[in-house]
Amino acid sequence: MSEGNITNIVIIQKMTGEELKIARSAHHWTQVEAAKHLGVTQAYLSMVERGSRPVSEELAETALKVYALPPTARPMGHGKLLGGGGFQSALGELGYPGFAYLRGGLQLNPAELLFLALDTEELDARVTEALPWIPFQFPEMDWEWLIVEVKLRDRQNRMAFVVQLAGAVAEAEGDSSRAGSLGSKVSKLERSRLAMEDTLCKASLSEAERRWLRSHRTKTAAHWNLLTDLKVEDLKHVYENTSS
Repeated sequence: MSEGNITNIVIIQKMTGEELKIARSAHHWTQVEAAKHLGVTQAYLSMVERGSRPVSEELAETALKVYALPPTARPMGHGKLLGGGGFQSALGELGYPGFAYLRGGLQLNPAELLFLALDTEELDARVTEALPWIPFQFPEMDWEWLIVEVKLRDRQNRMAFVVQLAGAVAEAEGDSSRAGSLGSKVSKLERSRLAMEDTLCKASLSEAERRWLRSHRTKTAAHWNLLTDLKVEDLKHVYENTSS
């Protein structure tokens, strides 16, 4: 799939009633108070929180705003279609410095955005460079879901490389806790490492470019059988003052 074409992946994962209940409890609101803020009846909210009724897309979007939930709480399951400048605007909306001027764009869960990007064959170089920022900035995202999805699409090498780069940046920044957390995610992908050669979302590489990359890529890229020259030194300027 190229960035110029629409990505036709449909991702299914929605907000649950239990998650709504946890968010309400964090605000110390009663169901009556929360229902008023959410624009629904207390009886309806009670059924949703118990799991008797599903969380509608409209209610999920309202809850994200009312409870001021982080991007990682956004439901996945809209069948979002990304193409053209969609990746840039989604990254800008999440706060990526390189596309900060695009804030207010498409709102995606960071895990969903990373998966959609990794499953694209032709990304803009600026978007590819931005990918390690996602796990670096959102280490608490839904890794279980993400790992399952990338394995289904044979994208685990791409993901492992991106996450390992993010971990290396964290290590360089002196954030050993973040580096360790990201490193554990890479370890989970080691046993499923693919032997086939791949690119980092750049299928259009010429044979001459591929030959050059085979002899000039980093050991990390070689380990994950990826043809890319992306390295930690190319990323450090993006991460200044972004770690928390």
